[in-house]
Amino acid sequence: MAHAVEKHPVTGIPANPEKATLEGKNKYVAFWFFLGGETVLFASLFGTYVGLLNSGAPEELRSYNIFEMELVFIMTMLLLTSSLTSVLAMMNMKANNPGRMKLWLIVTLLLGAGFLGAEIYEFIHYYHIGHTFTSSAFGSAFYTLVGFHGAHVTFGLLWITTLLIRNWNRPIDVYNAPKFYVSSLYWHFIDVVWVFIFSIVYLLGMVN
Repeated sequence: MAHAVEKHPVTGIPANPEKATLEGKNKYVAFWFFLGGETVLFASLFGTYVGLLNSGAPEELRSYNIFEMELVFIMTMLLLTSSLTSVLAMMNMKANNPGRMKLWLIVTLLLGAGFLGAEIYEFIHYYHIGHTFTSSAFGSAFYTLVGFHGAHVTFGLLWITTLLIRNWNRPIDVYNAPKFYVSSLYWHFIDVVWVFIFSIVYLLGMVN
């Protein structure tokens, strides 16, 4: 006999609306397959970067001379904090509190936009000192890896913004909950990738 689905005592919707339907479960499983492919792609970019670290770059443009760790630390705090606010948004989604869910998602967007702005500033600074995509093999590997991650952040911001606009006046239900939940997982993936970038690109670059 099938197990009864636990529902919210007031609204009557399932307690875990993101996985309450077969469609929601399929989206969840399919997304993990997608993340598997993304992981392989980023692993290839990381391997290329490590192999080309400081390759072809003059001494003044090597990683340990150009990286500004204070800015990188601020970027890291912005993105990691946005992961926390994304968790709070999903907790409120499961508690069927759409107002607070939207509030925390907006905070997530602001933090993500702050990170992206700081990264653009970093790239502009590197460009002005001569560290460009074509200046060396190291420059090509750096901008490909870090820029590719930045593109993912941009996509995540657009994704969450679109979901908020389309569902602003709608209640949380089994139709939109899986979409919000999957976008949150994507955002966490972006944060995890940045932890590796912080460690492999910046920390390793300061000692190599």
